[in-house]
Amino acid sequence: MKLALFPGSFDPFHNGHLEVVERASKLFDTVVVAAMRNPQKATALFHLDERKELIEKCTAKLSNVEIVSLSSLVVNLAAEIGATVIVRGLRAVSDFENELQMAQMNRQLSGIDTVFIPTSSEFSFVASKLLREVASYGGDVSGFVPEPVARAIVAKFS
Repeated sequence: MKLALFPGSFDPFHNGHLEVVERASKLFDTVVVAAMRNPQKATALFHLDERKELIEKCTAKLSNVEIVSLSSLVVNLAAEIGATVIVRGLRAVSDFENELQMAQMNRQLSGIDTVFIPTSSEFSFVASKLLREVASYGGDVSGFVPEPVARAIVAKFS
């Protein structure tokens, strides 16, 4: 069985993330999406439990997708769940350098390989950081996030 782990902070989970999950779900028997607490990022818009719940709502139609949360090394979770690969999304060439470095570190630590799935061009500029900023100033980000996330963002800033 091919089990893929797709980790990320997903704060907020957006259409580019959903596209990667959908595409990975066609390539692997099971995809585990792991919402992570990232201490290197600024204050989160959504708590980890909220992110997990939102991702569950957004991926409910995908029968081979599971959602978890973690606050540890990705490779530790990968080993724990028996992942055969880590999935990472790429928006632009600028993402590749950082993602490659992480993939190489993960492989050195655990032997697990990383598969990159590029988002389509319609999502290549969408980043959670930008969405948080736009939403914080009252901008409408509903065209960039799944409906459950759009509702949660409106509620958060109202």
